[in-house]
Amino acid sequence: MWWTAGGLGLLSKTEFAHAGGQLEEPLADSVRSALSSAVGNAAPPVPEFASTEARLAYLRWLGAMSDRLRPKKPDWNVRREFLETVWYESKRAGLDTALVLGLIQVESNFRKFAVSPVGARGYTQVMPFWTRVLGDGDAGKLFHMQTNLRFGCVILRHYLDREGGNLFMGLGRYNGSRGKALYPDAVLGARKRWEFSA
Repeated sequence: MWWTAGGLGLLSKTEFAHAGGQLEEPLADSVRSALSSAVGNAAPPVPEFASTEARLAYLRWLGAMSDRLRPKKPDWNVRREFLETVWYESKRAGLDTALVLGLIQVESNFRKFAVSPVGARGYTQVMPFWTRVLGDGDAGKLFHMQTNLRFGCVILRHYLDREGGNLFMGLGRYNGSRGKALYPDAVLGARKRWEFSA
């Protein structure tokens, strides 16, 4: 898709920001197995907290993000379920939640059924080949919220690991534009909207 980060005009319609440029690369059996396991674990998004303060910080985050997301998702229950799932899946993958929200903003503008010109699907614009590589091959599942968010987070984590934690290069790899600034800059710019300090 060619969404702009928060309508800020970071990308023009001719400068595609979608992850449709993700390349199907050969994966070592151990990597494929680990990624398949990460995607396949059907654990529901139930947050666990080490302390009451951690739970309160989460609830403050949920309230703040809900206010910010209201223009895109006006229904409270839909918004709450989406934010809870983003929080859970980003934490599960060891990712910054604001980064994941920024990526979703750039990729799909928070549209569940977004499809790019090259077939990338859902919130995180996952290419259908990933369902064959890591799952059962049913690309229709990429329109299921938790499945899409899980795939997107697992894939982003994989790319960041491949790039030694380099955020710029990992985001570029996610988009299929490794080494070019346009996409990483758009996601990192969008990330600022979703940062939160309890």
